[in-house]
Amino acid sequence: MDQMILPLARLGRAAPAPFKLEPDAEARAKMARDLGADALRKLRLEGELTPMGKHDWRLEARLGVTAVQPCVVTLEPVTTRIDTVVTRQYRADVAEPSDEEVEMPEDDTIEALPQNLNLMDLLSEAVALALPDYPRAEGVELGEAVFAAPGVAPMTDEDAKPLAGLAALRDQMKKGDDDA
Repeated sequence: MDQMILPLARLGRAAPAPFKLEPDAEARAKMARDLGADALRKLRLEGELTPMGKHDWRLEARLGVTAVQPCVVTLEPVTTRIDTVVTRQYRADVAEPSDEEVEMPEDDTIEALPQNLNLMDLLSEAVALALPDYPRAEGVELGEAVFAAPGVAPMTDEDAKPLAGLAALRDQMKKGDDDA
C-alpha cells in the first residue's frame, strides 16, 4: 500500500495492512524547511497496520532518514543518520483532549482512533521527534560567553554559583581559627 491517507474504517481487518512511504525531493525539502533542517535524505517510513479487536489498530513501522542540520555552535552542517522504530496504537476508547492543558498518559504511543490516518503527518511527527535537538559538529564545544560593560569585571558562571561564596567564607573562617 503506498497511499498517504489510509481510511481506517474501510481497511480490511482480516490481515495487517502494509505501507511504505518514500517522499519525493520536493516533499523532503518542504519537510526539512518545516523542521528547521537543511536537508532530509533517504527518508522512508515502512511498516504495517495490524487490527486489534473490533475497531483499534496498531502501527509498527521503521523510520529511516539522513538529516542535515546546522550545528548549534558553528552553524556548519551536521549529518545524522536516524533509524528507529515508530509505534502507535489507535484506539476507539480514547477521547480527543478538549482542554488546553492535558495530562500526558503513561503510554505515549496510544492515540485516539482517527477516521483517516495521514501517513505524511505521521512521518513528519516521527522525524521531528527523532531529530537531535542540539546538533553539534564533531569536536565542537560550547564555550562560555562573558559580557560586561566597559570597565566592569564580567561575571562568570563560577561567580554565579550561589554556594561558591560560602565555601570561600568557610575557608577564611577556618584560617582565622587556625591563627588564634
